Amino acid sequence: MSRLRNKKSESQNQEYQTGEMASIPSCFGAFYVILLAISFTVGNGAKLLPARFFNVLDYGAVPDGRTDNVQAFLRAWDDACQFYGRSRVWIPRGVFKLGSVIFSGPCRAYQLAFLIKGTLKSPTERSEFNTDTWIGFNYMNNLVVKGGGYLDGQGPSGWPYNDCSTNPQCGRLPATLTFNFVNNSRVSHLRSINSKNTHIHVFACNGLRINQVRLTAPAESPNTDGIKIGYSNGIRITNSVIQTGDDCVAMVAGSKNIRISQVTCGPGHGISIGSIGKNAGDLISGIHVINCTFIGTDNGARIKTWAPSMSSLVSDIFFGYIHMIDVRNPIFIDQNYCPGGGCNSYSSGHSQVQINDVTFNNIWGTSTSKVALALECSPLVPCKDVNLVDIDLSYFRRREGPALSSCRNVIGRSNGILSPRGCL
Repeated sequence: MSRLRNKKSESQNQEYQTGEMASIPSCFGAFYVILLAISFTVGNGAKLLPARFFNVLDYGAVPDGRTDNVQAFLRAWDDACQFYGRSRVWIPRGVFKLGSVIFSGPCRAYQLAFLIKGTLKSPTERSEFNTDTWIGFNYMNNLVVKGGGYLDGQGPSGWPYNDCSTNPQCGRLPATLTFNFVNNSRVSHLRSINSKNTHIHVFACNGLRINQVRLTAPAESPNTDGIKIGYSNGIRITNSVIQTGDDCVAMVAGSKNIRISQVTCGPGHGISIGSIGKNAGDLISGIHVINCTFIGTDNGARIKTWAPSMSSLVSDIFFGYIHMIDVRNPIFIDQNYCPGGGCNSYSSGHSQVQINDVTFNNIWGTSTSKVALALECSPLVPCKDVNLVDIDLSYFRRREGPALSSCRNVIGRSNGILSPRGCL
């Protein structure tokens, strides 16, 4: 009996010890959950708290259209940038003159928004023009620029000095809005008018989305590209209207994985890939332009390379579901690009840019030139794998006959409806 009692006692002791040990992880687990909750609250409090607004008026900005507000805007930016949380630089209604300014990061703010409700006006003094940027954002992540306001570049004061095509000593004029090394950010609900140069310039950015912007300048205004992209990846442009004196969208060397959709372009020079080929090893790839409308533009879907040029590559290009309304060159590959002259002639200096894997799919409308489809490729490196699918373009003077096509040094194929008749 004593042995049985001892065994029972030992058994109960073991059960007690086992239960005690089991309760330790259980208690620790509950404590660990509490620690996690505290950690989450501290680490994510910045995301959960309401955004803090930094009104430029509180920093001395004057909305009279005459006072330069650069310093007031910079002070508001610095405080918003250093705020640990969600911060908003607030530009209320009114007209604010603003000289050339760069807003730089990196910032402590989890998300920083630059909200423009009023109108920002560029200077008109010639001394203010010697810069490539009017309003710039550099080295930022998770930036939002929006608000429904206006950016007035006051272009007529600068356009007479935009003579670089004929004057090698010309000074650079400022782009209205520049983004350099800006990632995972958004630009939306803005209107840029009369830029002195490019409206929006994108360089070395990743994951930038541009949505619902309207960019406007007269057809005769020089070099007023709508959006110019270089050395950037994953850029999206949607639901926008671009009316300029140059390319609606230009994608130059280093542009990769760009998607443009639901953009209305015109006047302007169309949506252009290139020019490319001034430097060896230049690359443009993964460009998709879909569901767009071109109205009265000089060009529609265009790829352009310098001639002569260095060895470079353009590949994986798709233009599709596009309506052309009275466009001079609706579909155009131009490997003889040399604006302003000074280059070798086509017969003596050829492009060395290889163009391959290009599709023009479901493009219809009217052309103001007899040749609605022109694929002028280089004899040194002919275009390869060019696909024409369901093209229906007519000459706008129908009584003078159908539109024509012209192809040189192209290897490809045609499918579906093809008007003008194919030349591949």
